[in-house]
Amino acid sequence: MAKQKEEKTNVMRILEQKGISYTPHAYPHDGAEAPDGVTVARALGQDPAAVFKTLVTRGASGGHYVFDIPVSAALDLKKAARAVGEKSVAMLPSRELLPLTGYIHGGCSPVGMKKRFPTVFHHSCSQQDTICVSAGKVGFQVEVRPADLIALVGAATADVTAED
Repeated sequence: MAKQKEEKTNVMRILEQKGISYTPHAYPHDGAEAPDGVTVARALGQDPAAVFKTLVTRGASGGHYVFDIPVSAALDLKKAARAVGEKSVAMLPSRELLPLTGYIHGGCSPVGMKKRFPTVFHHSCSQQDTICVSAGKVGFQVEVRPADLIALVGAATADVTAED
């Protein structure tokens, strides 16, 4: 019997190329709209505190910034701006995400964007052995050690959510 080939995303290829171990995860989706992060965490049997969403913002200076926060949390734009030294930041409109990053809404990963942007992970990532982030395609996640991800993308950590 032929073995079914596991689908690999560019994020997975980058992690392999850099020698970073990861566990791939897939979840079902109907192909319409990407499910919210808490739904993804439940589908994967993961704690929502260990599944991170990737958000892209534009600062008052015109620069772009990436924030990775737990899926059940909300980004605090004032804290986010302080974390990157901006007067203010605003969420990037969805229509600008693909041309800027190469990713679509619901499939945006901090790994493998078209260009490297200053990136901040919520400080709670360091309390987890591993975290899941998008593998760059809706329906796919990768589980990685936070320190490996932070080193790979040159990220900082900070309190950037509304709950803290």
